[in-house]
Amino acid sequence: MKVEGGEGVKRNDAYTVGEQNGKYKTNLRKRLFVFAAEVVRLIMSLPYRKEYDVFRYQLSKSSTSIGANYEESQAGSRAEFRQKINICLREARETSYWLRLIKELDIFKKEASLETLDNLIREADEIQKIFGSISLKVKDR
Repeated sequence: MKVEGGEGVKRNDAYTVGEQNGKYKTNLRKRLFVFAAEVVRLIMSLPYRKEYDVFRYQLSKSSTSIGANYEESQAGSRAEFRQKINICLREARETSYWLRLIKELDIFKKEASLETLDNLIREADEIQKIFGSISLKVKDR
């Protein structure tokens, strides 16, 4: 992920991440929204058992928090931007944890659900890398 102009573009004391006209096929805002929606769909397909409630609750919170915090990061000061990006990174790591745990417990028996789960785990890992990179670049300034 690149920051516009190499250092971020300051607009009314807000720093934004450039992606609309960059080399990325999909902007990060949209990517995070789609990811959250896909995770929620996966949660809705979990078999109903009381012990899976924790997965539903924690995974819905962490996966939707990534995009929400990214949205908030676009409207604050540089310090707020840095803080929200770090929250996004932590939430992406937590989301990856819950998805991997669901896979480890072999909750889904259908091939389509397993494929979706694998794709979401990969996407969570990529999102972690994106926010890790942003965090390092912002930290250096």
